[in-house]
Amino acid sequence: MLVLTRKAGEQIALGPDIVVKVVEVRGDVVKLGIEAPPGVRIQRQEVLDAVAAANSEAASPAAPDLTALRALVAAAERRKKA
Repeated sequence: MLVLTRKAGEQIALGPDIVVKVVEVRGDVVKLGIEAPPGVRIQRQEVLDAVAAANSEAASPAAPDLTALRALVAAAERRKKA
């Protein structure tokens, strides 16, 4: 990881198309401005983490859901045999 010290108004270039500017520093909060081409997605890491956790939770059925599904499948199989 590259760690840089910047003051308000200073910039960091990430390649030829992306510029990160320190807009304001207030206490322990730093406000950044990011200039990037329209095709570059810029996301806050905590939002990406929350979406990934929600997707993982949604893709993992709860045990009661599996039990209910097994009961429905078993009932359907019994009806087929009858």
